[in-house]
Amino acid sequence: MADKIFVGRRKNAVARVILRNGTGNVKVNKREFENYFPLKTNREDVLLPLRVTETLGKYDILANVQGGGFSGQSEAIRLGIARALVEINPEFRALFKVDSLLTRDPRMVERKKYGQPKARKRFQFSKR
Repeated sequence: MADKIFVGRRKNAVARVILRNGTGNVKVNKREFENYFPLKTNREDVLLPLRVTETLGKYDILANVQGGGFSGQSEAIRLGIARALVEINPEFRALFKVDSLLTRDPRMVERKKYGQPKARKRFQFSKR
């Protein structure tokens, strides 16, 4: 059976995730999972779909991720893993719906406007 690639996106991050039967080994961009994500919250975020479905040691995960920062990348990988698990077992869909793990978060960074230092911040107003 050929490996199927599942895509997850968040902010500007795009993750391509492959799930294989294995021992729970996780690699992100050919690096160890613990070394790639320095923050524990990001590591927990990636493993959340496996914890919800109680399949933590059953699959090896290979993820290629580009763009964005660490939080966007970890959430993109999370979405890719959730989509892969639903493909394997459609009964997981109900579990993921409760935690909204199958929803692609549409929030993006608001663009900077001209005449302002940032998207919403204004320059200091001077009456005189």
